[in-house]
Amino acid sequence: MSSAAGEPISSLKLDSYLPYRLSVASNAVSRLIARAYEDRFGLTIAQWRLIAVLAEDGPLTQQAIGSRTVMDKVTVSRATQGLVKRRLVQRAPHDADGRSHRLALAKAGTRLYREVAPVALEYEARLLQQFEPSAVAGLKQLLLHLERVAEELAAGDGGR
Repeated sequence: MSSAAGEPISSLKLDSYLPYRLSVASNAVSRLIARAYEDRFGLTIAQWRLIAVLAEDGPLTQQAIGSRTVMDKVTVSRATQGLVKRRLVQRAPHDADGRSHRLALAKAGTRLYREVAPVALEYEARLLQQFEPSAVAGLKQLLLHLERVAEELAAGDGGR
């Protein structure tokens, strides 16, 4: 097949292109679970990720949360604003950096986390119930390896 300019068109097929398949699968899973977070708890995906990270790691700066979740600054900032407004997250000045703040879960945020976490785990279990445990473990290993390789490639070529 040729383009309008007569040059050959790549044989790329989206349905078999791994980055596309990963994106589509990730979006489908995120949409499924996001409906539960939104409907039952009034949380966006970004807000839930922020709460989960603070529950696991303790107080962090917005920059650290962005790095941990791979969410951009604007997304983290919007999620933070919504959670602070709902009094689920507390913002305190950062001792070492006057321009930064440390975020921590408020008591209400901890209670909410304890409600949402079992729902998240239930969705994961339902999503993976048709797979053998060894296949799930293998998938998780492959995904972690893909993340590492992608980070190495991005660092090696300046993120081109």
